[in-house]
Amino acid sequence: MAVAPRPSTPGLTVLCLLRASPLHPYGMQRLIKAWGKGEVVNIGQRANLYKTIKRLHDAGLIAVRQTERSGQYPERTIYELTDEGRVVGERWLLDVLRHPRNEYPEFPAALSFAMSFTPEELADILTERLTAVRQQLAELESQLGGERGELPRIAMIETEFQRTLVAAEVTWLSSTIEELRSGGFNWELDELIAHADATVAQIIEL
Repeated sequence: MAVAPRPSTPGLTVLCLLRASPLHPYGMQRLIKAWGKGEVVNIGQRANLYKTIKRLHDAGLIAVRQTERSGQYPERTIYELTDEGRVVGERWLLDVLRHPRNEYPEFPAALSFAMSFTPEELADILTERLTAVRQQLAELESQLGGERGELPRIAMIETEFQRTLVAAEVTWLSSTIEELRSGGFNWELDELIAHADATVAQIIEL
């Protein structure tokens, strides 16, 4: 028996799409775009999608149902779930929905070293981010408010979740920038470096 690949968001996406009906890769891409899933699933590039499909196929989680050709278009391979793929896909989905994980996003990692800048510099940097995040929030509001109004709410539930997170970031950025500019949030880099040096010295002595 083939060994199932490690759980992944692209793999979970393909397995979930095929739960509804057999599809060829182009159909999967169209559905991802039409349903707005490209905002949360990084398989918009055809090469990434085909790599995911190959891993699932090699593991026996999906199978070729048929190939078809329509007019002048290239031949397309239609895939379907195997029984094992249905079981594995549901297991992955339940696991992700039930159990939170630390996914180590980039922004908190960068914030952990923001001390490298002065408070004034960091305020300017975060102000640029705030502008971009506000635009992101506006786009999410637009999607929820009308662009995909024909879809049932459950089809946009991940967009609701994203909107909540982005709105929270707007609030946090705004208040932090205000503190940085008012002087209520400040630090001295030399003091932080001295503290780091003392910590390293203690570790070496252990």
